Amino acid sequence: MVDNRRRTLLKTAGGVVIVGTLAGCAGNGEGEPNESSDNGSMDGGENGNETNGAGGGETDGNETDENETEDNETDDESEPAGEAALRVAHLSPDAPNVDVYVAGDAVLEDVPFRTVSDYLELPPGDYPVEITAAGDAETVVFDEELTVPEGQLTAAAIGELADENQPFAVEVYEDDLSDPGEDARVRLLHAAPDAPNVDVTVDGETLFENVEFGATRTVEIPPDDYTLEVRPATSNVDGEVVATFDIAPEAGTVYTAFAVGYLEPDAAPADESFDLEVVEDGP
Repeated sequence: MVDNRRRTLLKTAGGVVIVGTLAGCAGNGEGEPNESSDNGSMDGGENGNETNGAGGGETDGNETDENETEDNETDDESEPAGEAALRVAHLSPDAPNVDVYVAGDAVLEDVPFRTVSDYLELPPGDYPVEITAAGDAETVVFDEELTVPEGQLTAAAIGELADENQPFAVEVYEDDLSDPGEDARVRLLHAAPDAPNVDVTVDGETLFENVEFGATRTVEIPPDDYTLEVRPATSNVDGEVVATFDIAPEAGTVYTAFAVGYLEPDAAPADESFDLEVVEDGP
C-alpha cells in the first residue's frame, strides 16, 4: 500500500536545545576566529601593493626595506581565517534522545530522532566529538575525533543500536550551499535501515537512482511542485512505489531530504515509520 504524505519544507527541525556556537573554541583553545576574520581585511594587502608600486626608485634602501617588511606583515594579516560550520542529524530510529559534546562542551542537548540541528560555527580543526544518551553522560554511543575542514558539514547518526539491519555509525557529509541560481538543489540521504537501495522518480522519470544506505545523491531542478515516488532500485521505473512525498522547492534554495525510519516498523527494533524529512539547508 502506497504511503501518501504531504511534506512541507522545513528550515530546521525543532525540539532541540542548542547550547551555543563554537566560534572561538578551536581545537587548541587559541584565538577568537571572529576577531581574526575582522583583522584579515583585504584593505591591508591592497594598500601594501600600492606602496610597493609607488616611489619605485625614489626611496633609499632603508626605506624600501621597511616598506617591504611592513607590506609582508600586512599581507599575512590580510589572509582571512577559514570558517567551518557543523550540524548534527539524529537519524538512528532505535537510538534514544542524545546529547552532543564537542571538545568536552555540551553543544546540543536532548536531541530526538528525526532532528537536524542548526549549524554550529567553529574554526577548522580536529575535535573530539562524543554522543551520549540524553541526561546520561555514562551511556556513550559515539566517541571519536572528527576532522572539520572549511565549509559546511553534516554529522549524521545513522543505523541502529540493535544492529539488526545496519550498524550504528556517525557519518560526516560535506554540504554544498553554493547558489543554485534559478534552480533548486535537492540532496537525498538514504538513512532507512531496513530499506534496500532505492530509486526516486517523478512522473515515471528517474530523479535519484540506486541510492544505497548511507549514501547521497544530488540534483538541481526547476522550482515546482513535485511528487517523489520511492521505489526499490531496479533497472527501470516499473518497480513498486512504496511511498510518495510532495515537495515544493524554491529557486535559489538548497535542501536535504533525509529518508528515515523503517519500511516495516512492526518488525523493527523501534516503531518508527518510513518518512522523508526535508530540511532547508540555506539560500
